[in-house]
Formats: sequence, structure tokens, C-alpha cells
Amino acid sequence: MSLRLRSLHLIVLSVLITSGCSVSKNKTPQQSPAPVEVPQDPPVVVAEEVPPVSPLPAPAPEPEEIKDYITRPKTPVMKEFRAAWVATVANINWPSKPGLSTADQQKEAIRLLDYLKDHNFNAVIFQVRPQADALYQSDLEPWSYFLTGQQGKAPEPYYDPLNFWIKEAHDRGIEMHVWLNPYRAHHTTKGEISPKSIIKTNPELVVKLKNGYWWMDPALKGTQDHSVAVVMDLVKRYDIDGIHFDDYFYPYASYNNNEDFPDHVSWKAYQAKGGKLSRADWRRESVNVFIERLYREIKAEKPTVKFGLSPFGIWRPGYPESIAGMDQYNELYADARLWLNKGWIDYYTPQLYWKINQTAQSFPVLLGWWAGENTKNRHLWPGMNVDYGGDEKNSDEVINQIMITRGMLPESKGAVHWSIGPLLKHQGLSKALVDGPYKNQALVPSSPWLDAEVPAVPVVASQTVSNKLNITWQHANAQEVFRWVVYYKYNNGPWQYKIVSKNDRSIELPKVQEGKTATISHIAVTAVNRSGNESDLKEIRIK
Repeated sequence: MSLRLRSLHLIVLSVLITSGCSVSKNKTPQQSPAPVEVPQDPPVVVAEEVPPVSPLPAPAPEPEEIKDYITRPKTPVMKEFRAAWVATVANINWPSKPGLSTADQQKEAIRLLDYLKDHNFNAVIFQVRPQADALYQSDLEPWSYFLTGQQGKAPEPYYDPLNFWIKEAHDRGIEMHVWLNPYRAHHTTKGEISPKSIIKTNPELVVKLKNGYWWMDPALKGTQDHSVAVVMDLVKRYDIDGIHFDDYFYPYASYNNNEDFPDHVSWKAYQAKGGKLSRADWRRESVNVFIERLYREIKAEKPTVKFGLSPFGIWRPGYPESIAGMDQYNELYADARLWLNKGWIDYYTPQLYWKINQTAQSFPVLLGWWAGENTKNRHLWPGMNVDYGGDEKNSDEVINQIMITRGMLPESKGAVHWSIGPLLKHQGLSKALVDGPYKNQALVPSSPWLDAEVPAVPVVASQTVSNKLNITWQHANAQEVFRWVVYYKYNNGPWQYKIVSKNDRSIELPKVQEGKTATISHIAVTAVNRSGNESDLKEIRIK
């Protein structure tokens, strides 16, 4: 028995003897003292002669009897959202051009996903609806021009690209967030408009802009109903991890030659019904109603599917005081602060595409302002520009922004990189990331407001095979697990970990640490569910 426990027992015994001699007959008998709770900190490395104190109510066994015990997960595992956008509009990132064969499309997709896995990313934001079309099988909208070169034409040979991306991403332990543009009906890099396009099927819902775009009118209930139906179709039919919108609500003024958005018909109809809001407030309210409705419908259908928004990085000029730039509140009619204040999202990714020392749009200044508006404590994972160039100076800018984010938002770290293209192009930047802040794997931070349930502890076994330790595990509800974390350490060295995908049930580790004489001494495995909740663990001492 440790000196700490012996001292504790003597103190308790002395108190009981002393109090027992002076207790009056009229006093209510005291309850037995509650067991002393040992804080459930992650296990620490201990010398053999000093046994670890069990966090369970029962006293810890003597050293020679200790084989394993259950506790909270160890702290070394990094929790940080690391994502990249994959844009399909205008074939920015994938596929490289319209009309590629199915095999070539899949080959390109695998290359992108392998890059993310090899560089320790854990999420991809994949654009599936660039212009009221679909890069997946849909009964609501036509196949995308950017996929096949003809709107409405399916891939040949047939496959569902979204199902392919989901499977390949999940097999690599990568979350799949699908990215939609809620109102854009036709892009200027277009292709011919299909008879199945909403421009042809519901012309009353769209307007044409001066630069060639077609845009759905956000104020119309028909627009809102259609876009909600598209999102909910994805939520219901696909095994996705998130729904994602970017900064396109009402269009940028330049899309209509800096003239006002042509919603005269719907505006007059609103006024005729007695509407009292100003035109600007009416537009903002239309978007607000849509965002809130969508959040509630997603949660009603699949609560663990995250809803993320990536608005323009400046809410309004002067917020905070040093900030200047476009006023999205009055140009895009996006009250992005309200949505964050109300908690109508699960993660927020304001597009902070400016450098740290760019005074009028400074990255940390804007990040600090958005953090102050995060009154519901949702995830705040800023969007970062990674296309400054591939030299050392610009690589430092990206890495410094990641480190600033970690320091300012330690409870829920994360970043989304625009876009995967520059990451692939700038090899120096990619190397700097994987040698630096992304050297170790990371779990996506949990979202306790969506799901606080902790998975059960996996059942773990190990066997020495030659100079390797083979670790295997099982779980009663393996279908609910998205990732596994394998913890291990060598003798008195630090705890290390490996994150593996949901499909894995075993791993081999070197019995002797590479380049050293230390042998593996402790192992444990935890289960992580779709909401990022990590199980307790059963620490096993390897004899």
C-alpha cells in the first residue's frame, strides 16, 4: 500500500475515534465519508515500484497484480479539424476537365484523398452542387456539366461519384462534408442549359444577371423549398458527415454590373401583401429564415450531420474598428453574425483570406472578433488562403495562421484550406505542413451539443509475433465507430498514438523502439464515434 493511502487511512481513523467520543445522543448519525475521488487525468508514466492510483472506487492493486485498468483517454492525441475545399465549379479542383472517363475521374479523386490522408488531414469539403445541378444521382436536379461535359448526362460507365468519394474518404478516416451553393442556378463557365435545369422547369424562381449568371430569388418560398429539398435528399440518402455552404447568398454586386439584384416581382408581391420591412431587411430575413429552417430540418433527420457555413470574412466594415472591406450585410444580404449568435450552425468557417499583418483585414484581428460573437460555443474553424506562393515566406504565413488559431481557440482547434489545388502545387508548403503543425494525426473535435454519448470501451488483445506486437480489438457496436485510436508507449517513454479508420481491427507495432533498446510496455485502444466522442480506455501492461 502506498504511503499516501496509509496516511489517508490513519487520518480517517483518528477523526472517527475522536468524533465518536463526543457525539451527543440528539445528533443525527453522520453518513460514512464519501470515497476520495482521484481525478481522472490521463495515465502518466510511472516507475515500477510506485503503482498507478486507480480512478475506480476500489483501491489500486499491488504492483505485481496490476495488469490493466479503465480511465479517461490520454492527452497526447491532437484534436483539430483539418480540411481542404475541393471545388468542382469550373473544374477548379476536380475533375480536371469535363467528360473524363469514369476510371480517370476516380483516379483523380483517389490522388486527392491520398494527399489528404498522407498529410494528416481529417476532412474534405467536396462541392456536389455548383449550379443547381448534381455530382451525384438526383431526381431533383440534372447531372452536372462539370462532370460529363453535358448537363443531364450521367457518367459512362455509370457510377455515383458522391458514393465513391464517401467510401474512399471514410476508408481513409476522412470526414465527408458536401458543399452546395444554395441559390446559384447557372455559372458563366456553363455549358448548355439542360431541359431539366431549374431555369427551364421553374423559370418563375430565377433571374438572369448582367454578366451571364442565373440566380434563384432567395425571397421566394419556392426557392427555399427546392433548396431545402435538395439538402435533405442528400442527408437522407448519403452517409455524409456534414452539409456546407460558402459565401454566395445574394450575389456579389459585380455579377450584375453593380446594379441592384433584379427581384422587382417578388418585392412588389411582398409589399402587396402588407410587408413592412425595408427591401434590404426583407432580403436578409429571407436568408435568415432559410438558414434556420435548414438547420432544424437537418437535426430532425440526422442530428449528427454537422451544418457548416463559410461566409465572407468581414461581417461589416468597422467590426472591429480597424477593419475595412466589403459589407456583406448590405451587399450579399447575409447577416452572418446573427447565424453564429443564434447557433444555427455547428461549425463556422469565415473566409479569412488575408495575411496576419494586413492591417485593414488582419487575420488574427478578424478571428478574434468572430470568436467574440460565438456565444453558443460552436466550432470556429477559419478558412485560410494557401495560395500565397510556395516559397518559405508564404509557407510561414500559412503555418503562423494555424498556430495563431491554435492559441486563440484552444478548445476547438481547426482550419479549412482554400483550396486543395495550391496544396498540391506548392510542394514546399505541403512539406512544411506535414513536417510542422500537421506532423501528427488529429481527431476532429467533438460536438457535444449534437451527441454526448461516449462509445463503449473496445475489447483488446495482443500477441507477440517475431519482433512485432500484434494488437487486435473488437467492439459491441462497431457500426457506430468512425475511428479508432491506438495508444502505446515504450518503457518509461512518452505516450504515442496512431489513428486508424473504422474498417481496421488490428495493427502491428515494433516490439523494440526503432533505434533504441526500449520495449513496448503499455497499450490501449479507444473508439471514436461520428460526433467525435472518444471512449474510455483499458490500459494494458505488456509483460
